[in-house]
Amino acid sequence: MPKVHRVKSWPQYFKPIMAGLRTHELRRNDRDYDVGDFMILEEFDPITKQYTGDVLEVEITAMTSMNQPCAVSSEALDPEFCILSIRRVAQKADTANMGV
Repeated sequence: MPKVHRVKSWPQYFKPIMAGLRTHELRRNDRDYDVGDFMILEEFDPITKQYTGDVLEVEITAMTSMNQPCAVSSEALDPEFCILSIRRVAQKADTANMGV
């Protein structure tokens, strides 16, 4: 069963995802991410240390990690991190309707 991960997303990464220009995330793999899971990205400004209120739902469509390696994973990817391919699900996540 897919999981829903609620995570912070800094503006320089959040805005290109919202615009459809960025389709990946490099994340510490501390949440047991998996293909088919969903992430609720909450835009967070690290300078003001506040959430902006913008929220975006994405689906994890592919993953590269030490557990799901590519040809250069052992040379290029820290074992604690993963690269997630993502696809926008909705422009704004409506958590009331998502059961989150």
